[in-house]
Amino acid sequence: MDKRVPLTLFWFRRDLRLHDNAGLYHALKGPNPVLCLFIFDRDILDVLEDKDDARVTFIYNTLNKLSEELAKQGSSLLIKYDKPEQAWADILNEYQVAAVYTNRDYEPYAKKRDAEIGEMLNARGINFKTFKDQIIFERDEVVKDDKKPYTVFTPYKKKWMKKVNEFYLKGYPTEKYFKNLYPTKPLKGITLEEMGFTQSALQFPETEYQHIIDDYAKNRNFPAKKGTSHIGLHLRFGTISIRDAARNSFEREQTWLGELIWREFYMMALDHFPQTANHAYRPAYDRIEWRNNEHDFEAWCNGQTGYPLVDAGMRELNATGFMHNRVRMVAASFMVKHLLIDWRWGEHYFRRKLLDYEASTNIGSWQWVAGSGTDVMPYFRIFNPEAQLKKFDPQMEYIKKWVPEYGTSQYPKPIVDNKTGKELALKIYKAALTK
Repeated sequence: MDKRVPLTLFWFRRDLRLHDNAGLYHALKGPNPVLCLFIFDRDILDVLEDKDDARVTFIYNTLNKLSEELAKQGSSLLIKYDKPEQAWADILNEYQVAAVYTNRDYEPYAKKRDAEIGEMLNARGINFKTFKDQIIFERDEVVKDDKKPYTVFTPYKKKWMKKVNEFYLKGYPTEKYFKNLYPTKPLKGITLEEMGFTQSALQFPETEYQHIIDDYAKNRNFPAKKGTSHIGLHLRFGTISIRDAARNSFEREQTWLGELIWREFYMMALDHFPQTANHAYRPAYDRIEWRNNEHDFEAWCNGQTGYPLVDAGMRELNATGFMHNRVRMVAASFMVKHLLIDWRWGEHYFRRKLLDYEASTNIGSWQWVAGSGTDVMPYFRIFNPEAQLKKFDPQMEYIKKWVPEYGTSQYPKPIVDNKTGKELALKIYKAALTK
Protein backbone atom coordinates (compact mmCIF):
# COMPACT_ATOMS: atom_id res chain seq x y z
CA MET A 1 0.00 0.00 0.00
CA ASP A 2 1.10 3.58 -0.66
CA LYS A 3 2.88 5.00 2.39
CA ARG A 4 1.24 8.36 1.77
CA VAL A 5 -2.22 6.97 2.47
CA PRO A 6 -3.46 8.44 5.78
CA LEU A 7 -3.23 5.81 8.48
CA THR A 8 -3.49 5.31 12.22
CA LEU A 9 -0.49 4.05 14.14
CA PHE A 10 -1.06 1.86 17.15
CA TRP A 11 1.89 2.14 19.53
CA PHE A 12 2.57 -1.03 21.56
CA ARG A 13 4.25 -0.60 24.95
CA ARG A 14 3.06 -2.62 27.96
CA ASP A 15 0.37 -4.43 25.97
CA LEU A 16 2.18 -6.85 23.68
CA ARG A 17 -0.80 -8.80 22.38
CA LEU A 18 -3.50 -8.50 19.72
CA HIS A 19 -6.19 -10.15 21.86
CA ASP A 20 -8.37 -7.95 24.10
CA ASN A 21 -6.29 -4.81 23.63
CA ALA A 22 -8.24 -1.63 24.38
CA GLY A 23 -6.22 0.87 22.37
CA LEU A 24 -5.81 -1.45 19.41
CA TYR A 25 -9.55 -2.16 19.42
CA HIS A 26 -10.41 1.54 19.23
CA ALA A 27 -7.77 2.14 16.56
CA LEU A 28 -9.15 -0.67 14.40
CA LYS A 29 -12.67 0.75 14.71
CA GLY A 30 -11.48 4.14 13.49
CA PRO A 31 -11.61 5.55 9.95
CA ASN A 32 -8.04 4.70 8.84
CA PRO A 33 -6.06 1.52 8.23
CA VAL A 34 -3.93 0.65 11.27
CA LEU A 35 -0.20 0.01 11.31
CA CYS A 36 1.21 -1.40 14.55
CA LEU A 37 4.40 0.03 16.01
CA PHE A 38 6.91 -0.77 18.74
CA ILE A 39 9.81 1.46 19.77
CA PHE A 40 12.81 -0.01 21.55
CA ASP A 41 13.31 3.03 23.74
CA ARG A 42 16.96 3.99 24.13
CA ASP A 43 16.16 6.15 27.15
CA ILE A 44 15.30 2.86 28.88
CA LEU A 45 17.69 0.43 27.21
CA ASP A 46 20.82 2.56 27.49
CA VAL A 47 20.77 2.46 31.30
CA LEU A 48 20.32 -1.31 31.63
CA GLU A 49 23.34 -2.86 33.31
CA ASP A 50 23.30 -6.34 31.77
CA LYS A 51 23.73 -6.94 28.05
CA ASP A 52 21.87 -10.24 28.38
CA ASP A 53 18.98 -8.59 30.23
CA ALA A 54 16.26 -11.22 30.00
CA ARG A 55 13.45 -8.71 29.70
CA VAL A 56 14.90 -7.37 26.46
CA THR A 57 15.05 -10.92 25.12
CA PHE A 58 11.44 -11.49 26.23
CA ILE A 59 10.26 -8.35 24.43
CA TYR A 60 12.25 -9.29 21.33
CA ASN A 61 10.80 -12.81 21.23
CA THR A 62 7.29 -11.50 21.84
CA LEU A 63 7.59 -8.97 19.02
CA ASN A 64 8.63 -11.77 16.67
CA LYS A 65 5.43 -13.62 17.57
CA LEU A 66 3.37 -10.46 17.11
CA SER A 67 4.96 -9.94 13.70
CA GLU A 68 4.00 -13.47 12.71
CA GLU A 69 0.41 -12.94 13.88
CA LEU A 70 0.15 -9.67 11.98
CA ALA A 71 1.65 -11.30 8.85
CA LYS A 72 -1.20 -13.83 8.91
CA GLN A 73 -3.54 -10.83 8.63
CA GLY A 74 -1.56 -9.39 5.71
CA SER A 75 0.05 -6.69 7.82
CA SER A 76 3.31 -6.21 9.72
CA LEU A 77 4.92 -4.60 12.75
CA LEU A 78 6.95 -1.41 12.42
CA ILE A 79 9.91 -1.58 14.84
CA LYS A 80 12.17 1.34 15.73
CA TYR A 81 15.23 1.55 17.97
CA ASP A 82 15.84 5.11 19.13
CA LYS A 83 14.87 7.74 21.63
CA PRO A 84 11.09 8.21 21.27
CA GLU A 85 11.16 11.78 19.96
CA GLN A 86 13.64 10.90 17.19
CA ALA A 87 11.81 7.69 16.38
CA TRP A 88 8.58 9.63 15.91
CA ALA A 89 10.29 12.27 13.80
CA ASP A 90 11.48 9.52 11.44
CA ILE A 91 8.05 7.85 11.37
CA LEU A 92 6.28 11.09 10.52
CA ASN A 93 8.67 11.67 7.64
CA GLU A 94 8.05 8.17 6.33
CA TYR A 95 4.28 7.80 6.73
CA GLN A 96 1.19 9.94 6.40
CA VAL A 97 -0.03 9.64 10.00
CA ALA A 98 -3.55 10.80 10.77
CA ALA A 99 -3.78 9.57 14.36
CA VAL A 100 -1.81 7.70 17.02
CA TYR A 101 -3.50 5.36 19.48
CA THR A 102 -1.87 3.78 22.52
CA ASN A 103 -2.61 2.47 26.01
CA ARG A 104 -1.77 4.52 29.07
CA ASP A 105 1.27 3.90 31.25
CA TYR A 106 1.36 5.34 34.76
CA GLU A 107 5.03 5.35 35.75
CA PRO A 108 6.73 8.77 36.03
CA TYR A 109 9.03 8.34 33.03
CA ALA A 110 6.22 7.04 30.83
CA LYS A 111 3.90 9.92 31.74
CA LYS A 112 6.60 12.47 30.91
CA ARG A 113 7.42 10.70 27.61
CA ASP A 114 3.79 10.52 26.55
CA ALA A 115 3.17 14.16 27.39
CA GLU A 116 6.12 15.19 25.21
CA ILE A 117 5.16 12.91 22.30
CA GLY A 118 1.53 13.98 22.57
CA GLU A 119 2.56 17.63 22.36
CA MET A 120 4.77 16.88 19.36
CA LEU A 121 1.97 15.06 17.53
CA ASN A 122 -0.71 17.61 18.38
CA ALA A 123 1.52 20.39 17.06
CA ARG A 124 1.36 18.61 13.71
CA GLY A 125 -2.40 18.23 13.87
CA ILE A 126 -2.19 14.51 14.68
CA ASN A 127 -4.61 13.14 17.27
CA PHE A 128 -2.91 11.28 20.15
CA LYS A 129 -5.48 9.07 21.85
CA THR A 130 -4.75 6.98 24.97
CA PHE A 131 -6.78 4.25 26.66
CA LYS A 132 -6.90 2.25 29.87
CA ASP A 133 -5.71 -1.31 29.31
CA GLN A 134 -3.21 -2.72 31.84
CA ILE A 135 -5.41 -2.30 34.93
CA ILE A 136 -9.09 -2.58 35.80
CA PHE A 137 -9.25 0.76 37.66
CA GLU A 138 -6.85 3.62 37.15
CA ARG A 139 -5.84 6.73 39.07
CA ASP A 140 -9.14 8.34 40.17
CA GLU A 141 -11.60 5.51 39.61
CA VAL A 142 -11.23 4.07 43.12
CA VAL A 143 -10.83 6.89 45.62
CA LYS A 144 -12.23 7.85 49.02
CA ASP A 145 -15.58 9.61 49.31
CA ASP A 146 -13.74 12.94 49.52
CA LYS A 147 -12.03 12.11 46.18
CA LYS A 148 -8.62 11.77 47.81
CA PRO A 149 -6.49 8.69 47.05
CA TYR A 150 -6.44 5.75 49.41
CA THR A 151 -3.22 5.19 51.33
CA VAL A 152 -4.39 2.02 53.09
CA PHE A 153 -5.00 -1.14 51.11
CA THR A 154 -7.97 -2.77 52.87
CA PRO A 155 -10.48 0.06 52.32
CA TYR A 156 -9.15 0.47 48.78
CA LYS A 157 -9.79 -3.22 48.14
CA LYS A 158 -13.31 -2.98 49.57
CA LYS A 159 -14.14 -0.05 47.30
CA TRP A 160 -12.53 -1.85 44.34
CA MET A 161 -14.63 -4.97 44.95
CA LYS A 162 -17.77 -2.91 45.40
CA LYS A 163 -17.25 -1.10 42.11
CA VAL A 164 -16.14 -3.94 39.85
CA ASN A 165 -18.75 -5.56 37.60
CA GLU A 166 -19.08 -7.23 34.21
CA PHE A 167 -18.62 -3.91 32.40
CA TYR A 168 -15.08 -3.47 33.74
CA LEU A 169 -14.13 -7.10 33.13
CA LYS A 170 -15.48 -7.32 29.58
CA GLY A 171 -12.85 -7.83 26.90
CA TYR A 172 -12.34 -5.92 23.65
CA PRO A 173 -13.08 -8.09 20.55
CA THR A 174 -10.18 -6.89 18.42
CA GLU A 175 -10.38 -9.96 16.18
CA LYS A 176 -13.59 -8.66 14.60
CA TYR A 177 -11.70 -5.76 13.06
CA PHE A 178 -8.41 -7.26 11.87
CA LYS A 179 -9.55 -6.49 8.32
CA ASN A 180 -8.73 -2.85 9.11
CA LEU A 181 -5.03 -3.53 9.65
CA TYR A 182 -2.74 -1.73 7.22
CA PRO A 183 -1.85 -4.16 4.41
CA THR A 184 1.89 -4.34 3.88
CA LYS A 185 4.69 -6.77 3.24
CA PRO A 186 6.87 -7.72 6.24
CA LEU A 187 8.76 -4.67 7.46
CA LYS A 188 12.41 -4.78 8.42
CA GLY A 189 13.05 -5.73 12.03
CA ILE A 190 16.06 -5.30 14.27
CA THR A 191 18.30 -7.80 16.01
CA LEU A 192 19.34 -7.89 19.64
CA GLU A 193 22.94 -7.50 18.53
CA GLU A 194 22.17 -4.28 16.65
CA MET A 195 20.92 -2.87 19.96
CA GLY A 196 23.97 -4.08 21.86
CA PHE A 197 22.24 -6.99 23.62
CA THR A 198 22.66 -10.75 23.59
CA GLN A 199 20.11 -13.53 23.96
CA SER A 200 19.36 -14.39 27.58
CA ALA A 201 19.53 -18.02 28.69
CA LEU A 202 16.77 -17.59 31.29
CA GLN A 203 13.53 -19.53 30.92
CA PHE A 204 10.29 -17.56 30.72
CA PRO A 205 7.08 -18.64 32.48
CA GLU A 206 4.12 -19.83 30.47
CA THR A 207 0.97 -17.75 30.16
CA GLU A 208 -1.12 -20.62 31.54
CA TYR A 209 -2.03 -19.87 35.16
CA GLN A 210 -5.63 -21.01 35.69
CA HIS A 211 -4.62 -24.34 37.24
CA ILE A 212 -2.85 -22.45 40.06
CA ILE A 213 -5.79 -20.29 41.10
CA ASP A 214 -7.97 -22.90 42.81
CA ASP A 215 -5.33 -23.83 45.40
CA TYR A 216 -3.61 -20.47 45.56
CA ALA A 217 -4.71 -19.56 49.09
CA LYS A 218 -3.52 -22.91 50.42
CA ASN A 219 -0.16 -23.08 48.63
CA ARG A 220 1.00 -19.51 48.00
CA ASN A 221 3.25 -19.12 51.07
CA PHE A 222 5.37 -22.24 50.58
CA PRO A 223 8.30 -21.59 48.22
CA ALA A 224 9.01 -25.28 47.58
CA LYS A 225 5.55 -25.71 46.03
CA LYS A 226 4.41 -24.57 42.62
CA GLY A 227 1.73 -22.54 44.30
CA THR A 228 2.03 -19.17 42.58
CA SER A 229 1.18 -18.22 39.02
CA HIS A 230 4.46 -16.60 37.88
CA ILE A 231 2.50 -14.35 35.53
CA GLY A 232 3.98 -11.09 36.79
CA LEU A 233 6.18 -10.92 33.69
CA HIS A 234 3.14 -11.28 31.44
CA LEU A 235 1.20 -8.63 33.34
CA ARG A 236 4.22 -6.32 33.15
CA PHE A 237 4.43 -6.52 29.36
CA GLY A 238 0.76 -7.18 28.67
CA THR A 239 1.16 -10.56 27.02
CA ILE A 240 -1.99 -11.58 28.89
CA SER A 241 -5.13 -9.52 29.44
CA ILE A 242 -5.70 -8.13 32.93
CA ARG A 243 -9.44 -8.43 32.27
CA ASP A 244 -9.10 -12.15 31.52
CA ALA A 245 -6.99 -12.61 34.66
CA ALA A 246 -9.34 -10.71 36.95
CA ARG A 247 -12.45 -12.37 35.51
CA ASN A 248 -10.97 -15.86 35.91
CA SER A 249 -10.06 -15.18 39.52
CA PHE A 250 -13.34 -13.44 40.31
CA GLU A 251 -15.20 -16.53 39.22
CA ARG A 252 -12.95 -19.03 41.01
CA GLU A 253 -10.66 -17.99 43.87
CA GLN A 254 -10.52 -14.45 45.13
CA THR A 255 -7.32 -14.64 47.18
CA TRP A 256 -5.43 -14.50 43.91
CA LEU A 257 -7.63 -11.60 42.82
CA GLY A 258 -6.41 -9.78 45.92
CA GLU A 259 -2.88 -9.87 44.51
CA LEU A 260 -4.10 -8.19 41.32
CA ILE A 261 -5.78 -5.52 43.45
CA TRP A 262 -2.53 -4.95 45.40
CA ARG A 263 -0.86 -4.34 42.04
CA GLU A 264 -3.44 -1.69 41.16
CA PHE A 265 -3.19 -0.12 44.63
CA TYR A 266 0.55 0.36 44.14
CA MET A 267 0.04 1.72 40.61
CA MET A 268 -2.48 4.21 41.92
CA ALA A 269 -0.13 5.19 44.77
CA LEU A 270 2.86 5.85 42.49
CA ASP A 271 0.63 7.75 40.07
CA HIS A 272 -0.61 10.03 42.87
CA PHE A 273 2.71 10.22 44.73
CA PRO A 274 5.49 10.06 42.09
CA GLN A 275 8.04 11.35 44.61
CA THR A 276 7.95 7.93 46.28
CA ALA A 277 10.08 6.55 43.45
CA ASN A 278 13.08 8.03 45.27
CA HIS A 279 11.81 9.30 48.60
CA ALA A 280 9.91 7.84 51.53
CA TYR A 281 6.18 8.50 51.46
CA ARG A 282 6.54 9.21 55.19
CA PRO A 283 9.27 11.90 55.20
CA ALA A 284 10.55 11.05 58.68
CA TYR A 285 11.85 7.75 57.32
CA ASP A 286 14.32 9.61 55.11
CA ARG A 287 16.10 10.56 58.35
CA ILE A 288 17.09 6.97 59.10
CA GLU A 289 20.85 6.63 59.43
CA TRP A 290 21.47 3.58 57.27
CA ARG A 291 24.70 1.62 57.77
CA ASN A 292 24.93 0.81 54.04
CA ASN A 293 27.82 -1.59 54.50
CA GLU A 294 28.88 -2.55 50.97
CA HIS A 295 30.36 -5.89 52.07
CA ASP A 296 27.06 -6.86 53.74
CA PHE A 297 25.12 -5.73 50.67
CA GLU A 298 27.30 -7.85 48.39
CA ALA A 299 26.78 -10.87 50.65
CA TRP A 300 23.01 -10.27 50.50
CA CYS A 301 23.04 -9.92 46.70
CA ASN A 302 25.01 -13.15 46.29
CA GLY A 303 23.02 -15.23 48.80
CA GLN A 304 25.87 -15.50 51.30
CA THR A 305 24.36 -14.02 54.48
CA GLY A 306 24.33 -17.23 56.52
CA TYR A 307 20.53 -17.16 56.71
CA PRO A 308 19.37 -19.97 54.42
CA LEU A 309 15.91 -18.66 53.52
CA VAL A 310 17.33 -15.25 52.58
CA ASP A 311 20.19 -16.86 50.65
CA ALA A 312 17.93 -19.30 48.83
CA GLY A 313 15.73 -16.45 47.67
CA MET A 314 18.60 -14.35 46.41
CA ARG A 315 20.15 -17.30 44.59
CA GLU A 316 16.81 -18.13 43.00
CA LEU A 317 16.52 -14.52 41.86
CA ASN A 318 20.02 -14.43 40.40
CA ALA A 319 19.56 -17.74 38.60
CA THR A 320 16.00 -17.38 37.30
CA GLY A 321 14.87 -13.75 37.48
CA PHE A 322 12.15 -14.81 39.91
CA MET A 323 11.80 -14.98 43.69
CA HIS A 324 8.86 -16.40 45.62
CA ASN A 325 6.79 -13.58 47.13
CA ARG A 326 7.00 -14.82 50.73
CA VAL A 327 10.77 -15.05 50.37
CA ARG A 328 10.90 -11.57 48.79
CA MET A 329 9.41 -10.15 51.98
CA VAL A 330 11.86 -12.03 54.20
CA ALA A 331 14.90 -11.14 52.08
CA ALA A 332 13.89 -7.49 51.82
CA SER A 333 13.17 -7.20 55.53
CA PHE A 334 16.52 -8.76 56.36
CA MET A 335 18.39 -6.28 54.18
CA VAL A 336 16.54 -3.23 55.48
CA LYS A 337 16.19 -4.14 59.16
CA HIS A 338 18.93 -6.60 60.10
CA LEU A 339 21.59 -5.06 57.86
CA LEU A 340 20.27 -1.47 57.98
CA ILE A 341 20.79 -0.95 54.26
CA ASP A 342 18.71 1.72 52.50
CA TRP A 343 15.63 0.20 50.87
CA ARG A 344 16.55 2.01 47.64
CA TRP A 345 19.63 -0.22 47.28
CA GLY A 346 17.44 -3.31 47.36
CA GLU A 347 14.85 -1.75 45.08
CA HIS A 348 17.57 -1.05 42.53
CA TYR A 349 18.90 -4.60 42.71
CA PHE A 350 15.43 -6.08 42.25
CA ARG A 351 14.88 -3.63 39.38
CA ARG A 352 17.95 -5.05 37.70
CA LYS A 353 17.15 -8.73 38.28
CA LEU A 354 13.39 -9.33 38.40
CA LEU A 355 11.72 -10.51 35.22
CA ASP A 356 8.41 -9.20 36.54
CA TYR A 357 9.79 -5.84 37.68
CA GLU A 358 7.17 -3.11 37.80
CA ALA A 359 8.27 0.17 39.34
CA SER A 360 5.04 0.74 41.27
CA THR A 361 4.86 -2.71 42.85
CA ASN A 362 8.57 -2.91 43.57
CA ILE A 363 8.78 0.56 45.12
CA GLY A 364 5.57 0.05 47.06
CA SER A 365 6.67 -3.34 48.37
CA TRP A 366 10.11 -2.14 49.45
CA GLN A 367 8.60 0.84 51.22
CA TRP A 368 6.07 -1.48 52.85
CA VAL A 369 8.91 -3.55 54.29
CA ALA A 370 10.89 -0.46 55.31
CA GLY A 371 7.82 1.03 56.99
CA SER A 372 8.19 4.20 54.96
CA GLY A 373 5.41 3.86 52.41
CA THR A 374 1.64 4.20 52.25
CA ASP A 375 0.07 1.05 53.69
CA VAL A 376 2.99 -0.43 55.61
CA MET A 377 4.22 -3.01 58.03
CA PRO A 378 5.03 -1.07 61.26
CA TYR A 379 8.75 -0.48 61.64
CA PHE A 380 8.88 -2.50 64.86
CA ARG A 381 7.60 -5.61 63.05
CA ILE A 382 10.66 -7.40 61.76
CA PHE A 383 10.59 -10.73 59.99
CA ASN A 384 12.57 -13.40 61.82
CA PRO A 385 14.28 -15.31 58.99
CA GLU A 386 14.77 -18.39 61.16
CA ALA A 387 11.13 -18.55 62.25
CA GLN A 388 9.97 -17.94 58.67
CA LEU A 389 12.09 -20.86 57.50
CA LYS A 390 10.58 -23.24 60.05
CA LYS A 391 7.07 -22.14 59.18
CA PHE A 392 7.20 -22.06 55.38
CA ASP A 393 9.92 -24.56 54.43
CA PRO A 394 9.80 -27.06 57.32
CA GLN A 395 11.19 -29.94 55.24
CA MET A 396 13.97 -27.71 53.89
CA GLU A 397 13.02 -28.59 50.30
CA TYR A 398 13.50 -25.03 49.03
CA ILE A 399 16.76 -24.70 50.96
CA LYS A 400 18.15 -28.00 49.65
CA LYS A 401 17.50 -26.85 46.09
CA TRP A 402 19.16 -23.44 46.32
CA VAL A 403 21.60 -23.77 49.24
CA PRO A 404 22.89 -27.34 48.93
CA GLU A 405 25.94 -26.61 51.12
CA TYR A 406 23.75 -25.59 54.07
CA GLY A 407 24.75 -27.54 57.17
CA THR A 408 28.36 -28.04 55.99
CA SER A 409 31.53 -26.12 56.75
CA GLN A 410 31.26 -24.47 53.34
CA TYR A 411 28.19 -22.49 54.30
CA PRO A 412 28.99 -19.06 55.77
CA LYS A 413 28.15 -18.13 59.33
CA PRO A 414 25.48 -15.44 59.81
CA ILE A 415 26.84 -12.00 58.97
CA VAL A 416 24.74 -10.53 61.76
CA ASP A 417 23.20 -12.01 64.88
CA ASN A 418 19.43 -12.24 64.55
CA LYS A 419 18.66 -10.68 67.93
CA THR A 420 21.40 -8.08 67.76
CA GLY A 421 20.39 -7.00 64.26
CA LYS A 422 16.77 -6.57 65.29
CA GLU A 423 17.64 -4.56 68.40
CA LEU A 424 19.91 -2.21 66.46
CA ALA A 425 17.24 -1.67 63.81
CA LEU A 426 14.67 -0.73 66.44
CA LYS A 427 17.15 1.69 68.02
CA ILE A 428 18.08 3.38 64.73
CA TYR A 429 14.49 3.61 63.54
CA LYS A 430 13.28 5.02 66.84
CA ALA A 431 16.03 7.63 66.87
CA ALA A 432 15.06 8.83 63.36
CA LEU A 433 11.33 8.86 63.95
CA THR A 434 11.43 10.73 67.28
CA LYS A 435 13.61 13.65 66.14
